[in-house]
Amino acid sequence: MPSDAVIFFRDVPIYQIDNLVFSDASLELGQGEFAYLIGKTGSGKSSLLKAMYAELPVKQGQAMVAGYDLIHIRKREIPYLRRKLGIIFQDFQLLSDRNVEENLLFVLKATGWRNRKQMEGRIGDVLGKVGLATKGFKMPHQLSGGEQQRLAIARALLNDPEIILADEPTGNLDPETSREIMRLLFDISHSGRAVLMATHNYLLINEFSARIIRCEGGKIHSL
Repeated sequence: MPSDAVIFFRDVPIYQIDNLVFSDASLELGQGEFAYLIGKTGSGKSSLLKAMYAELPVKQGQAMVAGYDLIHIRKREIPYLRRKLGIIFQDFQLLSDRNVEENLLFVLKATGWRNRKQMEGRIGDVLGKVGLATKGFKMPHQLSGGEQQRLAIARALLNDPEIILADEPTGNLDPETSREIMRLLFDISHSGRAVLMATHNYLLINEFSARIIRCEGGKIHSL
């Protein structure tokens, strides 16, 4: 495995329940690298991401993510793996009954933070990074779609992850807001984090060029 690879899959079969999605998934992503994951609906992009954060079990081949061997990972280790990952979804998955700061506080408590002052400091840091420093008191429904996605990115950054996995993060956004989110994700990769982004938006791919990984016919092709 290359020394700077934070994701390394070699000859990994991936199943969604009993359905074989990939017979021999192989790819690698280096520290600070940005890559697009593309392919038609149903080609396995989301299944591949789920395998990376141990939502789908991996039982054969070689599979390393953020220093964890997914073939031999124990159930109790999965939360520690996920602390090294920032996962961003298309539908934001925010807690609608809590304000911005409380959404982030919930995640910190759930991932083992205890010191109130440190939690408040970390929340301030990530909200500043995504341009929401003055929005901490607002409820999710009071935010625009772009602001909600920025909050989802802030949440993904809370535990200073090595890797960002983004599943169609601009899918529900207008073109200009999508560009703002792309600039933010590229800034994150320039800070040393690997970013793997599943997308159907070829206009964004053309505008923000980066490496492309294609899922097609049960195979992964690195372009």
